[in-house]
Amino acid sequence: MKKAAPGNGPVIIKKYANRRLYNTETSSYITLEHLAAMTREGRDFKVVDAKTDEDITHNVLTQIIMEEESRGQTMLPVNFLRQLISLYGDSMQAMVPGYLEASMDSFRRNQEQFKSAVEGAFANSPFAEIAKRNMAMFEAAASAFQPGGAMHPPGPAAPAQPDAGSSEDDVSTLKAELAKLQEKIEKLGK
Repeated sequence: MKKAAPGNGPVIIKKYANRRLYNTETSSYITLEHLAAMTREGRDFKVVDAKTDEDITHNVLTQIIMEEESRGQTMLPVNFLRQLISLYGDSMQAMVPGYLEASMDSFRRNQEQFKSAVEGAFANSPFAEIAKRNMAMFEAAASAFQPGGAMHPPGPAAPAQPDAGSSEDDVSTLKAELAKLQEKIEKLGK
């Protein structure tokens, strides 16, 4: 969340008594959805009460979470919420924010590592080869609808069209690989 804004420091958002939010960077009124998008983009912002200049960023971020949760985008299980509420007033309350922040940082790092590992695992697998072939067929089909493609008279800029035999070979190869994968899945299920 410390990503630098185009200006110096965090973007200042003023919240007025009528609940309207004003982005001082763009000189425009915005909504909670705009703030949620800024958060997802890593933009740092600070929300202040327009009258008192009090920092109310925490309250507004909590409001965004409540809006997301009410739209059916529930990420916070009921049991977690109950546990969190029970920690208010507890002697461990002061430790909870640091623990939650460290847990989320760890989750983000693990998420990136998992994503990289999955991408690496599929890089040299039959799935990667199938994806390459599908992409090649898609590009060939898409080129048919572009100027200079197969739907127009061939000219010097027209791409070479694969012969029907190689297309049938590709389909046969894909079917065979799919059958092998199905066999493996069936063996794993036993």
